[in-house]
Amino acid sequence: MTAISATARACLLALLCGLVLPLAASAQLPDFTELVKGSSPAVVNISTTQEVQAGRSLPGMPDLPEDHPFRDFLDRFMEDGEQPPPQFDSRSLGSGFIISEDGYILTNNHVVEGASEIVVRLSDRREMVAELVGADERSDLALLKVDADNLPTVDIGQSSTLEVGEWVLAIGSPFGFEYSVTAGIVSAKGRSLPTENYVPFLQTDVAINPGNSGGPLFNLDGEVVGVNSHIYSRSGGFQGVSFAIPIELAMDVVEQLRSDGRVTRAWLGVLIQDVTRELAESFGMDRPEGALVAQVLPESPAARSGLQAGDVIVQFNGREVPMSGSLPPMVGRMPVGETVTLTVVRDGERRELDVTLEELPEDAGQQPRGEEGGGQQMPPQDSMLDDLGLDVEPLDREARDALGLDDEVAGVVVVDVGPGAAAEAGLQRGDVITRVNREPVTDVAELERVLAALESGQSVPVLVQRQDGPRFLALRVP
Repeated sequence: MTAISATARACLLALLCGLVLPLAASAQLPDFTELVKGSSPAVVNISTTQEVQAGRSLPGMPDLPEDHPFRDFLDRFMEDGEQPPPQFDSRSLGSGFIISEDGYILTNNHVVEGASEIVVRLSDRREMVAELVGADERSDLALLKVDADNLPTVDIGQSSTLEVGEWVLAIGSPFGFEYSVTAGIVSAKGRSLPTENYVPFLQTDVAINPGNSGGPLFNLDGEVVGVNSHIYSRSGGFQGVSFAIPIELAMDVVEQLRSDGRVTRAWLGVLIQDVTRELAESFGMDRPEGALVAQVLPESPAARSGLQAGDVIVQFNGREVPMSGSLPPMVGRMPVGETVTLTVVRDGERRELDVTLEELPEDAGQQPRGEEGGGQQMPPQDSMLDDLGLDVEPLDREARDALGLDDEVAGVVVVDVGPGAAAEAGLQRGDVITRVNREPVTDVAELERVLAALESGQSVPVLVQRQDGPRFLALRVP
């Protein structure tokens, strides 16, 4: 056997590594070609037409605002023989996918909202006018129907089995470029967005741009696991964060739209917020978790169950509630009329409450405000308030009207916040303090009494009312 020098062996090893490592790395990357071939025929391009009424103007002149100095002149000039303002068509593009052979198509509500005509274009270049079966604004989903048979369909999967880090793929029409394919990974699950309380979004880094909305998100098995819906962007273009509606929620909406033409959701009737580390300590909890009840709406299922402001909901019908954004989707997907069990933390102890869910009202976004009533008198400011850096006054009629508060709201209004514990807790000028350490505050004297009973260094929850609603803050007693 011929001996090989150490130098030669090193060179041979380096050569082998240079060949094997790239092959091993490429073997770990997914190949999407078969997935795209099999799934693309069921993805559609959606174009809509909206009738937009033009404003009053002369040819070649832009429409003038109401307060423009030449508006009156233009109005007088056009009075004689004036014709109704002309209408023109505005077009928008989006995506969708076929979920049944007889022509049902799923897309986003914002793709077709306000459309006078909806045209669906298939991969074989056929174009069909679609009928809007129904739409649900809260989930941003819409169901369309075209008059056709034997259409290609997608396979429906389960988003619940997805793991963070898994590969996913989107097919859609970004900027009108039909059947564009982008891929990425699942970045997070159960994301709550400020304007979408009832959808636990899938977050991905798949490139989604205008025109992708309503298109499918696939797993590596070629199954639809989500409906691409939103992007997070400061520029209007893709910046690495996109959101998809879980397919289980979407198909539940589809079934309701097909059978009833509308979507019903269960309703608990509370305003909630996240539990911070400081608030967890003030409520006697070991760690931040759950949904903190900032307000129980009157005549709601929560009110009838005995739920109270200051309760922290940590379990919903046996399921953990890790944060406040997790609760609305859990409630919304339950059947109306179902009785569920809430596990809450109250006064540092866990207890269970049974509540029968009702249907979410149409005006649920218009939340009433309310607390216990009472009169106020203005005693001298005490040293405890000075120690907190807090200056308060009775909530009189003028302050109540200025803040837009109902007569039922009782408390004291913060007129100044100086350096100290109150500022560190986040109290602001104009806040109305209604409860401290779960005790109602009806006037300044009551506030002083409650504060005087607290121990130095103790962290307590303070419920304040702001113009945008109630909020708990954690105040550490100096």
